[in-house]
Amino acid sequence: MYLLSIAAAARSIRLSNAYFVPDETSIEMLSAAQRRGVRVEIIVPGRHIDFSIVRRASRALWGPLLQAGVAIYEYQPTMYHTKVMIVDDQWVSVGSTNFDNRSFRLNDEANLNILDEEFARGQAVVFERDMARARRSTLDMWRDRPWSEKAREWLASLVSSQL
Repeated sequence: MYLLSIAAAARSIRLSNAYFVPDETSIEMLSAAQRRGVRVEIIVPGRHIDFSIVRRASRALWGPLLQAGVAIYEYQPTMYHTKVMIVDDQWVSVGSTNFDNRSFRLNDEANLNILDEEFARGQAVVFERDMARARRSTLDMWRDRPWSEKAREWLASLVSSQL
């Protein structure tokens, strides 16, 4: 459902997820959506996360997304455990599914998919509030992070298919 929703998006994709470790297909689809004019915004946890390896594996994969113009924000105040996708302010998917291989292929997850503009607008307001409390990561920031951070992220990415 996530990939179908990304492929069908015409205007916007707002994705907030506690564990965002996209596979190659997801990266390409999100990047392609951005390139075709869909505004793609993603909120992920910042430094407050229960499994730092997930954050590191995630950050290792951001390059192609940032290069395509996808906006990635790290939530700052506290732990962030939201799992919502809003497409075109009409379609919402909310539930237990993380945006990672483990949730998509292994775990028993459940999401509620809702086609309702009013509900989607309400979720978009929450997303905007969360985004205001997050720090945007740019391609330059991602490229300029310390080599020690890049090394830890690269090591974490080696097990990203298991996360």
